Amino acid sequence: MDFKGEWKKLLFIAGLFFACFYLPVGAPRFDSAVTESLQLVKWYAREHVLLCLIPAFFIAGAIGVFVSQASVMKYLGAGVNKFLAYGVASVSGSVLAVCSCTVLPLFAGIYKMGAGLGPATAFLYAGPAINVLAIILTARILGLEIGIARAVGAVAFSIIIGLLMHLIYRKEETARATIQMAMPQPQVKRPLWNNALYFGSMVGILVFANWAQSGDMRAIFLCCPGGLTTYQVEGKLVNKTEETVTIVDTGGKTQQLPAELMQGVEEVQKNGLYELIYRLRWALVLTLLAAFAYMAKSWFSREELGEWVEATWGFAKQILPLLLIGVLVSGFLLGRPGPSHEGVIPNAWINAAVGGNSLWANLFASVAGAFMYFATLTEVPIVQGLLGAGMGKGPALALLLAGPALSLPSMLVIRSIMGTQKMVVYVSLVVIMATISGMVFGAFF
Repeated sequence: MDFKGEWKKLLFIAGLFFACFYLPVGAPRFDSAVTESLQLVKWYAREHVLLCLIPAFFIAGAIGVFVSQASVMKYLGAGVNKFLAYGVASVSGSVLAVCSCTVLPLFAGIYKMGAGLGPATAFLYAGPAINVLAIILTARILGLEIGIARAVGAVAFSIIIGLLMHLIYRKEETARATIQMAMPQPQVKRPLWNNALYFGSMVGILVFANWAQSGDMRAIFLCCPGGLTTYQVEGKLVNKTEETVTIVDTGGKTQQLPAELMQGVEEVQKNGLYELIYRLRWALVLTLLAAFAYMAKSWFSREELGEWVEATWGFAKQILPLLLIGVLVSGFLLGRPGPSHEGVIPNAWINAAVGGNSLWANLFASVAGAFMYFATLTEVPIVQGLLGAGMGKGPALALLLAGPALSLPSMLVIRSIMGTQKMVVYVSLVVIMATISGMVFGAFF
């Protein structure tokens, strides 16, 4: 009998028993944290799985089946010219403008198809971080200097982090490039423009189905003094007095809120093109779906489509459970953005830790941002609330550079794709660079 192994099992069972025995059910903070975790995962399932993750899984599966390794390696391979590889990775990632979780299936697809570690991680960071709309809102709401610093920092981060990942694992990447060079060129089954249109239709469905109203409608951000307890309302401001603010939100509901909650009102002017696309988004999605169905039936064999569905299912069963577990844990620890939506960690601790421009404040902001889950654009009102609660501008930038690109759910998935060590190195690089950037920015502003 393996007594050492049996002792480990006994200790695990005993630890699990005592955890259950002393479970603080009934304690207000614990019960609230459990509720927040369930609320967050419910919101995530409703808002992100159907319209974000499922299209991303299909795109990732299509990359694995319909895009040849030679095509991926031509632009993103380990031995490709660095200027070309990182340029393609950062641009293609930023065009998608997706959150840190939606980019994961796409990252998994190109990495498994032969993309170099450096370009793949540049793509991984660029997708959620280089979001043009989020950067514009940052500049309008948080100040031009933070908006510019975020834009420059995000672009630089995607390239520098990719290069550092390549250098740290250069021996492994060199060996990988040698193997790739020895691989025979696969036969091309269909013209390049066929694949381009096919992928373009899927990317278009992903983009237009998630076209945010935040970019084209007037947005009013009401930020309570409690820092992360930020309340956000989007819509049209119809009346404002010393006591109340009346808003017709984007759902058509009239809301009357106490003026004392407001720290500031920021109106994002309507953009005609954004507004037109938002109104027509479902017509665009249906048109692209019809084109997608025609191309799938006409250009691909039944065997290829079967392989595509199988590859898509492979990504879904690898990634989705980890994401949902990560969202549950993230909600339990930190709760949701909003008034009185705390997790087990009090918001007051976070607010007190990010004041000033010390190394600790910037590091804490980077680490907290890395573990929190930010839906696209929600980081802006959250940081606005923290700034009102005394957060320094340096830590604010650190949070903006680390937060949208990382989250606890994404870390779990990245670990399953490229291993624990590479995941830890990638996360550490993001946190360290965000911390340094915050300190430098805070020293000047």
